[in-house]
Amino acid sequence: MNDKHDTELLYGLNEKIPAVPALFTAIQHMLASIVGVITPPLIIGSTLGLNSYLPWLISMSLFASGLGTLLQAGRFFSIGAGMICLQGTSFAFLGVIISGGLMLKSQGASPEQMLAMIFGCNLVAAIIPLIVSRFIHTFSRVLTPLVTGSVIVLIGISLINVSISDWGGGFGAADFGAPSNLWLGALTVLVIVLMNCSRSPWLRLSGIVTGIVAGSVAAWLTGSFHPHFSTPGSLITLPIPFRFGLDFTPSLFIPVALVSLISIIEAVGDLTANCMLSKQPVEGPEFEKRIKGGILGDGVSCLLAATFSSFPNTTFAQNNGVIQMTQVASRYAGFWIGGIFVLLGLFPMFSHVLEQLPKPVLGGATLVMFGNVVAAGIRIMTREPIDSRGMLIIAIAFGVGLGIESQPEVLKALPAIIRNMFQSAVTSGGILAILLNLILPRRTAPVAAPAEKSATYSGGSHV
Repeated sequence: MNDKHDTELLYGLNEKIPAVPALFTAIQHMLASIVGVITPPLIIGSTLGLNSYLPWLISMSLFASGLGTLLQAGRFFSIGAGMICLQGTSFAFLGVIISGGLMLKSQGASPEQMLAMIFGCNLVAAIIPLIVSRFIHTFSRVLTPLVTGSVIVLIGISLINVSISDWGGGFGAADFGAPSNLWLGALTVLVIVLMNCSRSPWLRLSGIVTGIVAGSVAAWLTGSFHPHFSTPGSLITLPIPFRFGLDFTPSLFIPVALVSLISIIEAVGDLTANCMLSKQPVEGPEFEKRIKGGILGDGVSCLLAATFSSFPNTTFAQNNGVIQMTQVASRYAGFWIGGIFVLLGLFPMFSHVLEQLPKPVLGGATLVMFGNVVAAGIRIMTREPIDSRGMLIIAIAFGVGLGIESQPEVLKALPAIIRNMFQSAVTSGGILAILLNLILPRRTAPVAAPAEKSATYSGGSHV
């Protein structure tokens, strides 16, 4: 198929793009997404005390992101959507991985044992999108916008706690809550807000990166940030499959599996938007083929991520904005994007610099990012009118999920496997939302009150 008839696009989906514009396009995609790729390993590693492995985790996240992006662009053996679908480390898994890691740490697990368990569960959970890709229509009817949005909101609320901790200086920091930390985080947020108020779409897209750079420069000028650019060890990081080994526990797998299901629904939305921007059909056999290939590509990307000791990947939404602005939809540009991320992952100096980012700066930036997760969840929830049935589902899911997460001791009398499984708001609230959505009867039509009854009613209170 030749896309030259698409006058709105500079380069159509299957149109080959010269090296110079391809490289320029790839750099813009990289700048729009790199913070999202490296932030999850930074937060997970620092929260779980994996500081000695942070450069490795960051490098492998970049490497796995590149492999997944190449896979999506290439559409090899029907794996991938055949579009610019940048794969990046998913924020959705942060909460369940951190809570699972802390559970393992409290049981005396070493860093290597924690990582083996996390990557083992991630590897098994990666099979879920491989299976669901074959039954995507049936699956989407189970996870409605109300359920999906509720879980995404719970994910965002759980992550904001991590952001606030980093803004204060990091968990256990001697200067936690110091004014110097608070103003650095505030400066980062302010720069991001100002960039997003700009009329230029390029400035809005680079808001997070600019905020982190501004906050880091301010920290350096005030003497609280002393970056080291020398790289310990070798100049190149060679990927090692299953470096930490693999382990498995149901109490960690079930929350990860639940988030995998939610991540699939998010990916369908992102892939649909990508089809629209790339001037491809958004219905019919070709569209269904792309969606199935994209979800299958997500699953294989997650398998590769777990193999090379990285956290689960997903299709990033922010890159759809880059396609819209550049008017470059050529999947051949996707090969350049994937190649850049693979190269960044192979050189540890880049990861070594990133792991030194000041905690308050990272906290300020992630507060905006995780707040956006909450906002996105609310937007998904409100795609359909929320009636009394929907309000009840939200009330119970949020009440139980957030309540248990804030007071996990309420489950202390239950068996350890149940306690560990449901102490996360995402797991307890998410499972409740799914079950209630399946069980509670739906109203086929609104029931109007009789006119004469409403006219003569004079007691009670109105809500």
